[in-house]
Amino acid sequence: MRAALLHHVHQLADDDLPAYLYDLPGLRRHAGAIRAALPQRVELLYATKANSDPRLLQALAEHVNGFEVASGGEIRHIRGLLPDAPIAFGGPGKTPAELVQALDAGAERLHIESEHELRTLTTVLGDRTADVLLRVNVPVAIRSVALAMGGGPSPFGLDPSQLDRCLHIIAADGRIRLHGLHAHLANGLDARAHLALVDQVMGWADRWAHHRGITLSEVDIGGGMGVDYAHPRDVFDWPTFGIGLRRTLERHPDLTLRIEPGRSVTAYCGWYVTEVLDIKFSRGEAFAVLRGGTHHLRTPAAKQHNQPFEVIPDDSWHQPWTRPEARDEPVTLVGQLCTPKDVLARRARVDRLRVGDRIAFAMAGAYAWNISHHDFLMHPHPTFHHVDDADTPIAGACAFQTA
Repeated sequence: MRAALLHHVHQLADDDLPAYLYDLPGLRRHAGAIRAALPQRVELLYATKANSDPRLLQALAEHVNGFEVASGGEIRHIRGLLPDAPIAFGGPGKTPAELVQALDAGAERLHIESEHELRTLTTVLGDRTADVLLRVNVPVAIRSVALAMGGGPSPFGLDPSQLDRCLHIIAADGRIRLHGLHAHLANGLDARAHLALVDQVMGWADRWAHHRGITLSEVDIGGGMGVDYAHPRDVFDWPTFGIGLRRTLERHPDLTLRIEPGRSVTAYCGWYVTEVLDIKFSRGEAFAVLRGGTHHLRTPAAKQHNQPFEVIPDDSWHQPWTRPEARDEPVTLVGQLCTPKDVLARRARVDRLRVGDRIAFAMAGAYAWNISHHDFLMHPHPTFHHVDDADTPIAGACAFQTA
């Protein structure tokens, strides 16, 4: 861990812990490098659901083409922060009120998930128009992925057999303009696997459009770019992905591709910092009890992995008894919750860990605080700190080298 991060962590008072630290300069570098790796005809939207922290969204605004939102709350949030930012409204189960809200907010695209949702849209349009993409569960094989959103039975998107009825509805209603298809099918893909899936999706979309005499102007391939928590420095290969998408676009000179990454954009630029409250041994195994837990950082529980971390020693000790510690052995890091599922890292080897030492969990910038069950046991919420250019920047694996 670099000195800049250590400095900021040491400046945190005990009452500040647990704390989230966000590296805004690192985030800007990372987002800028992603944008530079992509062809011009690839529009980059950030999936707001990954982390809706206002300062992060404002830092991303200069590097993305817009924001993907999936609820009325996210629409209000983005519009309150960035009144003119393009938004695309996706996600299943849109209510009539949310569709009206999206229209009133000037949503650039609506991602239609079902025939019923499309018919509902026709009832709330009034004298307005809507630009839509039809989300389709493309019939392709999806294997060995962290999370499958399609390719089999799924609550997401339309089966191909239902698309023709949607085309008839759109043709009969002059207020709705079809721009193309949306096909987010899987999460956790590396660049080559993602490109292979894009080729399958585009092949199917080409055949479907040709048979119906439709010219597709847009295809949204969603997000799903892999983030490897076991190997934090193995960042998604954006340059290779950009080269592959450039080849796809060469075969489709009039097509715009859209992507909607979330986790792969912000995960690396967040840290969850806490302290060791107790170290105990049970049946020969060491456990470190930390302030906070998975009610603040749900990611390791949700994904069943060890959250990467670093130990930040604190040499102050003012008690008359021997300081509890673990040395050169595996330790399970747990939180304060009254459940055995409150585990942040299981049997992770440490050189030395003592009560009072601090722990900085890396890769906590996406699907972390915002998906956690904040008020279980009513512990205090963490504090939030944003390190910007005016401050000492935090170092992290937030950028990759481009050729």
